[in-house]
This record gives sequence, C-alpha cells and structure tokens, in this order.
Amino acid sequence: MKDGEKHRMDTKRKPKEEINALLGCGTEFEGKLSFEGAVRVDGKFTGEVQSNGMLIIGEKAVVRAEIQAGVVLVHGEAHGKISAKSRIEAYPPARIYGDVYSPVLVLGEGVIFEGTSHMTGEPEGMGKAENLLPNKN
Repeated sequence: MKDGEKHRMDTKRKPKEEINALLGCGTEFEGKLSFEGAVRVDGKFTGEVQSNGMLIIGEKAVVRAEIQAGVVLVHGEAHGKISAKSRIEAYPPARIYGDVYSPVLVLGEGVIFEGTSHMTGEPEGMGKAENLLPNKN
C-alpha cells in the first residue's frame, strides 16, 4: 500500500448514522423502544418507538407501532402512525398502513401506502394560514 492510499483510506467518511441496535429476522419484541443513533428492525415489533435518530424497517420486518423519530426508512411492512421530524422514505417492497406526518415524504415506485399523509412538519393547529395572518387590532 502506498502512503497516498493509506492517507485516503484514513480520511474516508463514516456513514451518517451507524446502526446501534438490530432486531434481526426471527426476533419478536413488544414494548417501548427509545434510542439514539440508528436502529434496524428486521423481525416483528409491536408497541411504541420514540427517538430523534433513524429507524430502519427492513424488508422482512412487520412493525405495528406508533413511531416518532427523526428519520424513518421503510423497506418492510409498517402499521400505525409514523411521525418523523426530518423525513420518511419508503422503497419497494414497503407497505405502509396508517397515517404519516413529516415535512418530507419519499415513496418509491411500487410502494403500497394506505393512509393519509400530513406534510406540514408542524403540530396540529400550528402553521395554518389563519394563524399566520397578522392581527387586525
């Protein structure tokens, strides 16, 4: 290995989110999941997810939960309300059954989505046109 190659290898950027935990295929978990960083689910999860990090739902995963995260990536099956501070992305063979709340929503061709999308990025009642008008007092 040449000195220049070694230097380039040392300066490679790390992935944006390193996966901190994995619920693998064949795993079933029920309860409340809270975490920092990124978590990948490839098994079955039922319950509640709260995080500012990234939740990755793998192709073989079945998730039935109320999800609140910074970023949610769906490749598998998700049932319930999904809220993301930054973005929700879904790619085939993803199936989403429920409502999604996020300022950015990306659905790849072939994704099944049955529900409603809310892309305001604001809690209900905030950011609506009538709330943005100046008072006429």
